[in-house]
Amino acid sequence: MHEFTIERVTEKTFPEFLDLLGRLAVYEKIDPPDECARLRLREDIRQDSPKFEGYIGRLGDEPVGFVTFFFMYSTFIARPTLYLEDIFVLEECRGRGFGKRLFDFCVNEARIRGCGRMEWMVLTWNEPSIRFYERIGASRLGWYTYRLEREQFE
Repeated sequence: MHEFTIERVTEKTFPEFLDLLGRLAVYEKIDPPDECARLRLREDIRQDSPKFEGYIGRLGDEPVGFVTFFFMYSTFIARPTLYLEDIFVLEECRGRGFGKRLFDFCVNEARIRGCGRMEWMVLTWNEPSIRFYERIGASRLGWYTYRLEREQFE
């Protein structure tokens, strides 16, 4: 039986990360990052102080999922917040605890890095994820999410 491991995305594993990100886009029914976005992702993750962190979950040598996160800051609790941007496991590998392992990895990173909380969003139609988050005791916040797209502020 192969062991499940979690490793940081590197220059060498970046193509695997992009492949998994593309598969997440298919799952979420959105367009994957275009060529310019892929170049920015590569640059942003390679910086000394990266804009986001990415980790690949592997079963043996095979990438089966990934997680990305970055940090925000709460002035009310005067601590950083780990913001979970993406978490994804290949469909054929779901139901085996890999998503929970990736999620627990993020929780542990938040603990190690002195965060006061961890936050994320979930699509309203993603019932399996909603059930998981509620089963572990996460609270649904009473906030509305708003967004301005880049072209609106250029």
